[in-house]
Amino acid sequence: MKPRHLFLLLASSLAAFVHAGVPSGRIREAAREPGNWLTYSGDYQGRRYSGLDEINTKTVGALRPVWIYQLPSPGAFFECTPIVADGVMYIVEPPTTVTALDAQTGRRFWSWTAPMPDDVLAIGFPKTNRGVAVLDDLVIVGTLDAHLVALDARSGVVRWKVTVADNKVGYAITGAPLAVEGRIIIGISGGEAGVRGFLDAYDAKTGARLWRTWTIPAKGEPGNETWDGESWRTGGAPTWLTGAYDPELKLLYWGTGNPAPDWNGDKRAGDNLHACSLLAFDIATGVIKWHFQFTPHDTHDWDANQIPVLVDAEVQGRKRQLVTTADRNGYYYVLDRVTGEFLSGVPFVKQTWSSGLDAKGRPQVLPNTEPSEEGALVWPSQHGGVNWYSPSYSPATGLFYVAAREMKSRYFKGEAEYKPGKDFRGGGEQRFSGESASGAVRALAVGTGALQWEYPLHSPPWAGLLSTAGGLVFGGSEEGNFFALDAATGTALWEFQTGAAIKANPMAFQAEGGERIAIATGNVLMVFGL
Repeated sequence: MKPRHLFLLLASSLAAFVHAGVPSGRIREAAREPGNWLTYSGDYQGRRYSGLDEINTKTVGALRPVWIYQLPSPGAFFECTPIVADGVMYIVEPPTTVTALDAQTGRRFWSWTAPMPDDVLAIGFPKTNRGVAVLDDLVIVGTLDAHLVALDARSGVVRWKVTVADNKVGYAITGAPLAVEGRIIIGISGGEAGVRGFLDAYDAKTGARLWRTWTIPAKGEPGNETWDGESWRTGGAPTWLTGAYDPELKLLYWGTGNPAPDWNGDKRAGDNLHACSLLAFDIATGVIKWHFQFTPHDTHDWDANQIPVLVDAEVQGRKRQLVTTADRNGYYYVLDRVTGEFLSGVPFVKQTWSSGLDAKGRPQVLPNTEPSEEGALVWPSQHGGVNWYSPSYSPATGLFYVAAREMKSRYFKGEAEYKPGKDFRGGGEQRFSGESASGAVRALAVGTGALQWEYPLHSPPWAGLLSTAGGLVFGGSEEGNFFALDAATGTALWEFQTGAAIKANPMAFQAEGGERIAIATGNVLMVFGL
């Protein structure tokens, strides 16, 4: 039997392993050390921006593969963003195998595989994992069967392990944790199984749970009146992607997923707070300071888990502290991140379900767009104008970059009966692919969402974006093209055919040979340099 933990630290490897510890202060000041990539989005602000500039508009044409890591057990989608700290790269191989690699060569130091039951549930999503968090001398990962595990960064030995939720009723973890001020913040998947969503904070040293905040209010709590009867108990609103954090305001920003059942809203009349919302949590207590709901009473499975991006920019002639996001419902939003006030919202893809947003950001829903027995044809598709992969923001250009999906679906309503651990969607959808579907990388003015340029893609993308101080935007396609664009104009400057669909986010780091760009593609991790 394959051992649960494969210890590979030889004497020569040990000498090369120089992990120096990553306290919260280093992550908070991540922009000061662009040679590392210390958290899922590169920084707490969710920008996915690298300050490295060796690879730039003049040199990118010489970019080539430097090393490739092949997954030992290929299978599920490889969607991980690597973390790099002090010359060591940490990745998660699906479904939950953490591996430490030499960032210079790709040589494996150690690998740890989470014990997993044969009947582990993953309802409504692939058996994948999008990354780890590092804090001090720990590497922290969430498992598909809803545990949170802290590993020793040098050896991969388990330091602590806690049960977050019960996988048998549909809870799972697929997102990367966020390490903040001695806490590990972790969200949960399972909206298609009718779980009740929550966000947790754990003590990084001991694994003790510090707080849990349910995303759906219980009886007697503000917002519960937006759920009919007892429907809130199985209402979804999971927290399955990684959020952002403002260290000055001490606020976490975290998106929530669809209400359940997905396509049949008959028994959950009301807006269904806080599904399809952005929530601002107090980091010390977990108290929700404000909320903004993008799609009230969603019946199209338009999760709002997309990465929130924190920027300071001028809006309507005034400098504001903003949180921005391109939502799955097809709109780009600008909110005040102190108060949650709606400032602006515009479509960034074709959408036919709404005539626009009112002064408070509430969508004006058009008739005949709800799922029905006959089927309602609506843009965007269930997969949305964007999905789980990351956008990017460049402070050098002031532009928000998003990989947009142009696709329609016919939405059907069906019966929905809740049974623990079973699919609870109440219908389905028919996606229209082929020539009727496409994609594009779009650059938006961060304060208004106004389109500045676009780079067309042959099919709707599943890859995120990375912008750099070298004036570049990196992205990928379903056809396997990994490419670099001029961040100011969208002009294509370089591409490489990886041979497999890209369903992950690029990132950048520095090794002894210089700047590196990494992307997961198919069942390999490819690392490029000059």
